[in-house]
Amino acid sequence: MRRRRNQKLKVVESGGENELWLPSSLLADILSRLPCRALARLRFVSKEWNSVVSDRTFVRLQMKPAAGERLSGFFFQGRYQWCDGDIKSVSYIPLLAQNERESAARVEKGVLGFLPEQVVLLSAINGLLCCRSCFPSHNPLRIYVCNPLNREWTALPWPHPPKDSSTALAFRPFHGGRISTDFQIITVCQTPMEEEEEEEVRYRFGFKIYSSRAKEWRESQEVCTWTHKLQRKGCVFAAEEGGTAYWLTEDNRVLMFDLANELCCLIHGPFPASGLDFAPGVCLGEANGRVQYVMISQDGLQVWELEDRFGSQWALKRFLSPEDLERGNPKCMHQVSKKLESHLATDSSSLLIDLLSFKDTTLLLRISTDIYAFDFETGKAKWICAVSALGPNSWFSPIVIPYTMSLAPIDLA
Repeated sequence: MRRRRNQKLKVVESGGENELWLPSSLLADILSRLPCRALARLRFVSKEWNSVVSDRTFVRLQMKPAAGERLSGFFFQGRYQWCDGDIKSVSYIPLLAQNERESAARVEKGVLGFLPEQVVLLSAINGLLCCRSCFPSHNPLRIYVCNPLNREWTALPWPHPPKDSSTALAFRPFHGGRISTDFQIITVCQTPMEEEEEEEVRYRFGFKIYSSRAKEWRESQEVCTWTHKLQRKGCVFAAEEGGTAYWLTEDNRVLMFDLANELCCLIHGPFPASGLDFAPGVCLGEANGRVQYVMISQDGLQVWELEDRFGSQWALKRFLSPEDLERGNPKCMHQVSKKLESHLATDSSSLLIDLLSFKDTTLLLRISTDIYAFDFETGKAKWICAVSALGPNSWFSPIVIPYTMSLAPIDLA
């Protein structure tokens, strides 16, 4: 059957209803300028529009960097502090457009209800979200890769996963000059090493990789050891140089795994490893395909970008002093220097300011009992919601994942 080159639109005028025919290429160009959330709804206008929006050529047009799809929001999931089980509820915090009249975001619940079971968040990239089955489970554990916008998903087995492993999703939809549905999953497993001669415990970091093309797991030969475990803040995947996954250790160093070359190493943070009289608030993030190290301390708020992965060389990209923060945000940042004194304590749950997640120019953070989105471009913090709106277990090391909507397809075969 020959494909129709024009699409029909109905136009309402004062004299009645007329029909207007547009070339499919023009309609696709017009629709590609709309945000993803609007496109997801427009699929239901007609079969013809659904065909346009679902076409791989259109998806490529919509997902190209020039389209400028901005950070959509953050997925949020609490953790139990003293229990090994998983919290099953997931919240989504949308970031409203600048011209939105609402003063705060509406926290959305049940956004992953299309999956066959309740899950734990792991990682997100280019519109795809990676999650796993909850512990404990009587059924075989699985990892899910899904697109929450179009509700497509696929599941894969997760054999013998350690409870304290951490997982990154690698997905480059334009790899090789075409729309690709191929993805990889990198799981780092940390195991305590029992060595009688060593006075302090060391941990062995090993890596398992899943390929959607090969549809199988394999174990990398690369291994790394260190005296500190990984923080429970998840991971960041940056697209530079073939793709690299990053994790924070408990002493605020960075564990790196180069996916293309299967190389790992430990990277020093952009501050002295010893001699600090404070516990800096730290989170990793990503901007322009490169990993970012965001830190708040008595000196202020800083964003560092990694320039040399194997040389631990960082470049300071953004800096705001406590005075700058308070001047731009007199309410939530009032006497911010005193709030930062809580970082002299060793218990992270007592911090009055906690960095949760960073993407592009937006930092999600907790200040006392409220959640804010701080925009580095404007220097302003916007109130998002109270911590209590995210559930009763939202204080201790929550899982927070930045998410950018896209129409990225998933190979369901």
